[in-house]
Amino acid sequence: MSGFPPIRTPRSPSGWTMAVFGALAALLGVVGLVAPESLIAAMGLEPLGSAHRAPTDHTRTFITASSMAALNMGVYYVLAAFANWRAFFIWTVPFRLLTCAVFTLAVVSGRAPTPFVGVGVWEGAGALATAIALRAEHRRRLATLPEPAPTARRES
Repeated sequence: MSGFPPIRTPRSPSGWTMAVFGALAALLGVVGLVAPESLIAAMGLEPLGSAHRAPTDHTRTFITASSMAALNMGVYYVLAAFANWRAFFIWTVPFRLLTCAVFTLAVVSGRAPTPFVGVGVWEGAGALATAIALRAEHRRRLATLPEPAPTARRES
């Protein structure tokens, strides 16, 4: 195949966490676009068919928008994993933890139903897995650095 780079796999544990999270996000995005009621059920929520929705109910519109965002985000994560773009991995951790906090607070405050906390837990667990992998990789890199040369001390 001319002009196409070879297909790669993630080259680090943190890259694998990003690839898995991205692939799952993309898959759920596709499910939401193709079968929105199935996505609602997968999140532990009660799906309502179109016949039970009021004409002013825009749930499916928001499912479509968030599913498309999940699909795009998932692809970005997988591409970043294949490129081993560590800076991107690092940037995602605090924002995924923020997402976890916002989703959890939405449930605690009564703004979202209890099963929605699973989405927050998924985000938080993914962020922690990536953070742990990044930290382990950083420590491993530090352990392989050569010892600095001793410096001569001058007597005053």
